[in-house]
Amino acid sequence: MKIDWAALGSVFGISLLITVALVALFTLGIVGLSRRERAAAQGDTAAVAVTGAYACFAACAAAVGYGIYLIVA
Repeated sequence: MKIDWAALGSVFGISLLITVALVALFTLGIVGLSRRERAAAQGDTAAVAVTGAYACFAACAAAVGYGIYLIVA
């Protein structure tokens, strides 16, 4: 049995990169929602932050859905 170390390293690197990107995107969504809470406490609106947060969450959901699609297909 021969292991293709280059392919294994490539899969590991891409997986690590995608994982970090998804965590960062989800974190941006949480930050956007926390800005909404802060703005509501001050009596302001944070429509841009909320829209950005929902876009981040939608992108995370799309990436997870695509990953599940790749596994099932």
